[in-house]
Amino acid sequence: MTNDAKIAALNERVSIPGVAQIVSGNGGLPKIQIETASATAEIYLYGAQVTAWKPADANEVLFLSEKSQWAEGKAIRGGIPVCFPWFRAKADDPQAPAHGFVRTKEWVVESIAAEQDDSVCVRFSTGSDDATRRWWPFDFRLEYRITIARDLKLELTMKNTGQSALRFEEALHTYFGVGDIEQVSVTGLDGTTYLDNRDGNRGKTQSGDLRFSSQTDNAYVNASGPVEIVDAVLGRRLKTKKWSSNSTIVWNPWSDCAASMMDLRQDEWCGMLCVEGGNILDSAVMLQPQQTHTMTIGISAVSESAL
Repeated sequence: MTNDAKIAALNERVSIPGVAQIVSGNGGLPKIQIETASATAEIYLYGAQVTAWKPADANEVLFLSEKSQWAEGKAIRGGIPVCFPWFRAKADDPQAPAHGFVRTKEWVVESIAAEQDDSVCVRFSTGSDDATRRWWPFDFRLEYRITIARDLKLELTMKNTGQSALRFEEALHTYFGVGDIEQVSVTGLDGTTYLDNRDGNRGKTQSGDLRFSSQTDNAYVNASGPVEIVDAVLGRRLKTKKWSSNSTIVWNPWSDCAASMMDLRQDEWCGMLCVEGGNILDSAVMLQPQQTHTMTIGISAVSESAL
């Protein structure tokens, strides 16, 4: 089936005229375009990755690199990648893909539904197959519900469909767009222990709001509460709430790391910040056969003038 025929078949099955349609995106990859009175968004089937979300009367919330590589086997740099079933490098296999394999896998669009509150819910799924078992010998099914509205809601449900217990890490690796990383602060983490990946994962304690003057790669543990990005340049607050998530990861590559990244323009680091919910390291999830686990992330954008 050609790409055009595939997109046409998808539109016939799940599109909502005037609200949600599948089109050919960057690199010819199919994406869902959503437009309602409350928000617009774009979601690629590749990785089930949200790459744009703009609430009505607001600026774009997410960052997407101009140098992102739109090709099979390459992760999309920006938006909200799904990291599963490990985070960062795989501990026992350095050859395995970073952040797992589902962000470079095309997901199935199960349904697109327009709700009475003007929100649109897109439901994706993916699961184990021969390609995933090459890296991780377990059977699973993931369902991902993305609700587009004035707020953004992400629900990732993992089911252990195999015959043995398993352990996995997960994160929704949100790239936020910011006006200037050096004029941004993150609130909600004061007093929380974190592991500094730039310092051998040494345990430290956050003191006050988090500000940025160098490369940052912190995994906050026992961090289930809300956090906010306070952006003085863009005049807004980006709030993340979480349910069934005990890790908060904060990352910016700064100029030194960005210089070595082929899919990030060298000056783009100053306009992005990853603040993401997940369950990683000691907060990894254990599931018995047929058990499920759902992690939910809620994101909202509020103009400082509206406070």
